[in-house]
Amino acid sequence: MDLKQPAMAGTLESSDIQVTVVPNPGGGIAIELDSPVKAQFGDAIRDTVRAVLAEFGVEEARVQLLDQGALDCVIRARMQCAVCRAAQISYDWSREDRRP
Repeated sequence: MDLKQPAMAGTLESSDIQVTVVPNPGGGIAIELDSPVKAQFGDAIRDTVRAVLAEFGVEEARVQLLDQGALDCVIRARMQCAVCRAAQISYDWSREDRRP
């Protein structure tokens, strides 16, 4: 899936994460993470981001993450929202498999 525009989801409130997704033609996946728990959970956060991008078939994106201690389910939801906004698509929450 191709991203068409930059998009953002989330806030900088405690226990949330602000995700910015930008098209990155020819640049693959680039992830920039700023988090107070980066040393402990940075790899897990990046793995979640890569998993969501893979679920949507996104192969070229630059992702900026400003984490405030978000749980995995929050990171996943913010990523899904940002990717849908960037790709200008709707997410079908009624599907059982939860895939676009």
